[in-house]
Amino acid sequence: MAASKRITLLRHAKAQQPAAGMADRDRPLNERGEQDARMIGRRLRAAGIRPSLLLTSPAIRALQTARLVAREIGYPLEFLQREADLYLASPQDMLQLVARQDDAFNDILLCGHNPGISELANQLTGAGIDHLPTCGMVVIEAQISSWSGLPAGGRLCRFESPQAGDIGDQREN
Repeated sequence: MAASKRITLLRHAKAQQPAAGMADRDRPLNERGEQDARMIGRRLRAAGIRPSLLLTSPAIRALQTARLVAREIGYPLEFLQREADLYLASPQDMLQLVARQDDAFNDILLCGHNPGISELANQLTGAGIDHLPTCGMVVIEAQISSWSGLPAGGRLCRFESPQAGDIGDQREN
């Protein structure tokens, strides 16, 4: 049987509306977004999920989300990796990025944007998630030994969003 790997897909938290002349990637989180990111971090910690690698889009709203979550789970901020390929990435772009990661990491968190992050969640699980809300998160387990095998065998374990509350553990008992 293959080893198990876990990937957490996190959409960035709620951002401010763009000010005149502001680039989309420069939009910061609003107050609700900051609160939601901390809440999701606390839920990860409570569930015992502490990824060994955090990858984030360099867009300000995603970077802030990843930093707030990292603080809540005790992840060292200096190891947080900004990945330009995650800004408005397609599911295929995200899979290629993950496939390049060291297989010594068994638990990765990816912080990105819709529609790609929702599409990837559906591609990996077939769960039919229509639209991952801001700061929505899915945790997926796969019976694989290498990240390059991720497209196969993904199983939705958790789906959470600040708006809907803790939807909880989706694994069969």
